[in-house]
Amino acid sequence: MIGLATLPHDTATLSRREKSRTAIRGAFFSEFIDMFDIYLPTVVLSPVLFFFRPAAITPGTAAILTSLVFITTLLGRPIGAFIFGVVADNVGRRMASIYSVSGFGFITFLIAILPGFDSIGIASYWLLVLLRFLDGICLGGGYTGAMPLAIEYAEKPRRGFVGGLILAAFPLAYVVINLIAMLMFALFPLHGAQSPYVHWGWRIPFVIGAVLAGLLALYYAYKVPESEVWASETAEGKQKLPLRDLITGRSAWGLLQVLVMMTGFWLTQNIITIFIPTTLLLHILHLPKYELTSTLLISYLVLFFSYIASGMIGQAIGRRRFFLIVGPLIAIFGGGIMYALVSIRLGLPLVVLLVCLMSVLVTSPWGVIVTYINERFVTDVRATGFGLGFSLSVVIPSFYAFYMNWLGIIMPFTLTPVVLLVIGGLLGALGAFIGPETRNVDF
Repeated sequence: MIGLATLPHDTATLSRREKSRTAIRGAFFSEFIDMFDIYLPTVVLSPVLFFFRPAAITPGTAAILTSLVFITTLLGRPIGAFIFGVVADNVGRRMASIYSVSGFGFITFLIAILPGFDSIGIASYWLLVLLRFLDGICLGGGYTGAMPLAIEYAEKPRRGFVGGLILAAFPLAYVVINLIAMLMFALFPLHGAQSPYVHWGWRIPFVIGAVLAGLLALYYAYKVPESEVWASETAEGKQKLPLRDLITGRSAWGLLQVLVMMTGFWLTQNIITIFIPTTLLLHILHLPKYELTSTLLISYLVLFFSYIASGMIGQAIGRRRFFLIVGPLIAIFGGGIMYALVSIRLGLPLVVLLVCLMSVLVTSPWGVIVTYINERFVTDVRATGFGLGFSLSVVIPSFYAFYMNWLGIIMPFTLTPVVLLVIGGLLGALGAFIGPETRNVDF
């Protein structure tokens, strides 16, 4: 792996504008492939998880085993953010990207060739869980190097656009993985435990994900230059802030403030990305499969453009001000739209419209978040601070379903997501309120 640092590439002759473009392009595709690999189990593997476990288990046990496949990835992300954040701050943004992308590409390929329960018994399931945990570690590092590298190359007036563009890869990845899954289901119908999709049809998207990751690693190795900001700040002889500055130094308050803000916005994000497709549209509104899929694809296509727009608005009015305005709007109008969806019987066109409007509003902070968090930390600890602030904050919101069940004791369950939207929006605004404006920060 050390040899990757000296692989021949033509970055020495690139102009700064060309370097910026390659770095931004790399971050965009890093986010795309990161999200592609995250959604693979949700979209492609969920229907065939029985392939890895015994058939004679209770529904409760099956639910626990299913949840572990996704929770372990989540637990791995903060660990990866810390590990690769340290690499990015001490070895280089580019090398952290190469290591992490190579890692989750290789692990994704290993998942693609996993044998099933019929071949190696319950070891098949535990190997899947272990690989998803390791995948989570590498995925947690996928953006820790790539995003600071891109933001550091972006010109100050364009940072907002760049941050929004990078995050726009997330909804695009969702659309692409769903289209691939629909193609796989069409080519290899799922009809029983012995159908082609169960034994090898699901493997094809995982191989695609592994190949994409390999191509991205080569792109970083041969095309993307190291961050000039990082290189100048870590030049020989310069005093460098230690990592503990994030815990006990001047960066500690910044990390705490970002964690508060991001906890709120992760809570609202989970309502859009998890609750809406798995509970609202499926079990509350009872949309048929085609209408459900169409609604989600339309909303995610809209999000691709709204993330870029949010980044540009945050650049124009200030990122802190954007959060302070949008947080209460999420609580009031986002909560109001959710109330209408769960309480009023609506036709499909109106459901699609309201889902799109709520998705754009509730997830709009994410077009600004990448830029804001990177600007919040000094260069010496920027990658680690960004990685931890971005991924550690997801842990508490990830248990949103438990909070909804607890709230369901004192109110109708269908109204509990309204409460979480209100809490998340206000908490995100509070986190922004206790922090500074970063739009004019110099790197």
